[in-house]
Amino acid sequence: MKKGILILAGIFAMTLVSCKEDAAKKVKEENVEMAEGRDAKNTDFPVMSFAKTEHDFGTINEGDVVEHKFEFTNTGKAPLVIVSAKGSCGCTVPQWPKDPVAPGAKGEMLVKFNSSGKPNQQTKQVTITANTEAGKEIIKIKATVTPKAKPVSGTPVSK
Repeated sequence: MKKGILILAGIFAMTLVSCKEDAAKKVKEENVEMAEGRDAKNTDFPVMSFAKTEHDFGTINEGDVVEHKFEFTNTGKAPLVIVSAKGSCGCTVPQWPKDPVAPGAKGEMLVKFNSSGKPNQQTKQVTITANTEAGKEIIKIKATVTPKAKPVSGTPVSK
């Protein structure tokens, strides 16, 4: 009971102390102008424009390793820096340019897909982290993987 009263008294005291001053009065006009100028300059972002954002490998055999180059252009006004690119699983491995891509310049993102242990319809994505306005871009691959024939018991497996 005593703890409850102490907690209520503490909350009441904090409420009285924290509501004394108007926060808007503490903002300096010169800081607002400086922030507006800074934010106006931050509208020049790189833009990652892909020729296509999805590739279909069609029908492949389980165990095949296939790859596709996604071509893109930086159509923005600032250099494009790709921080990372990650596949949705370990079977999808992207490679990207490590150097900044200048405005108007082209680049390529190579995506390799290993179909081992991935039978039937597969759809994977690569999430790209870059200094674009959104911060993340997504490209996709898909394939229909024909499963390997399973050996029948008692029958020798040929290699």
